Amino acid sequence: MLAHLVVALTAAIVTAVTVPFVARMARRAGVVQRRAEAAGRTGDQVPTLGGLGMLAGFLVAMGVAWYHPAFDPLFTTTSEPVALLVGVVVIVAVGLADDLIDLPPTVKLAGQVLAALGVAVFGIQLVYFWVPGVEIVALSGDLSLPLTVLALVAMVNAMNLIDGLDGLAAGVAVIAAAAFFLFAIVSEPSGLTGAMPTSATLIAAIVVGIALGFLVHNWHPASIFMGDTGSMLLGLLLGAAGVSYVGRTTAPSSIDFFGAIPLLVPALVLAVPFLDAAFAVVRRVLAGQPLGSGDHGHLHHLLMAFGHSHRRAVLVLLYWSAVVAFGSVAPAFLSLTALLPWVAVAAVVGLAITARGVRAHPVPDASEAPPADPAGEVRPLPAPPDQDDARPAARP
Repeated sequence: MLAHLVVALTAAIVTAVTVPFVARMARRAGVVQRRAEAAGRTGDQVPTLGGLGMLAGFLVAMGVAWYHPAFDPLFTTTSEPVALLVGVVVIVAVGLADDLIDLPPTVKLAGQVLAALGVAVFGIQLVYFWVPGVEIVALSGDLSLPLTVLALVAMVNAMNLIDGLDGLAAGVAVIAAAAFFLFAIVSEPSGLTGAMPTSATLIAAIVVGIALGFLVHNWHPASIFMGDTGSMLLGLLLGAAGVSYVGRTTAPSSIDFFGAIPLLVPALVLAVPFLDAAFAVVRRVLAGQPLGSGDHGHLHHLLMAFGHSHRRAVLVLLYWSAVVAFGSVAPAFLSLTALLPWVAVAAVVGLAITARGVRAHPVPDASEAPPADPAGEVRPLPAPPDQDDARPAARP
């Protein structure tokens, strides 16, 4: 645990310190996005490319892990760190190109697949998974590779799609990675006190660090956006952590989600992004629109359309992310009898805070179509200002 804490703190500090330099560089280069403000006024120009600050935090944290004795078996006996580095380099290159020149959706998807292939081919692959009553299931090569690539690309796009408001994607990443880290640690035979570091726990710790470090600058009103460079990096890292954990060859020592399949855990801790992505796909298919087109039907857009302010919409989604993520892994720590009252209370509180904004503010006129930015993204409808912040802003 101490080794993971050192890595996470390193990632957070390096990211937090690096991001302002990245912001200045992006502003000088003109890599900015317009902030949409209330009443149709043109907002200020916000630098993007924040993902480069996350990349710096990731690389330094990996360097610290490489030198730390606790992670020595991971770096000397497996190729998984190499696989992770290959995938990260590719996905950052694709994200950076998309932030700079707006890649066509097909090219962007091809880059995501290439990054996922790099991760899978070099060592992080879904070869085995554990099923209660069946024990270890081994996948053949013709299934293992495509399933791994599909899982990683799904994670990348889920995080990419939810990056629509200040602090939302980074906050969701912190919650998901923290919940997954606790679950992965406690499910090991040695438990919390002496668990052997794995790629899954190392990656989760790094994601917590870089997302927290970036959130310092990205909370509403954000001074920088992460761009596709950052959102796709977070998605790939979370996907790689999930694949690494699920693909192990040993059964967990603790209860996995009411005794069910551990394969569900990586998806459940990211249930909100996956739900948003699934709705987006269905919505665009039914409307006959390309899957890569932008719209204003995402969960965060709907919350703002029903009267929530920018900051409150983010807090509502983060709350539900935490309830689902930590609720999914809680059976590894608590009995079902002890857990159910907490789940019931959390659900009631969640419904109350979700409904509060709807009662407090009128629903905006549906005819007010959100403006589209040059990259084809659709901006959210203007929202009422936060009571404690007179600078309303909606993330591109």
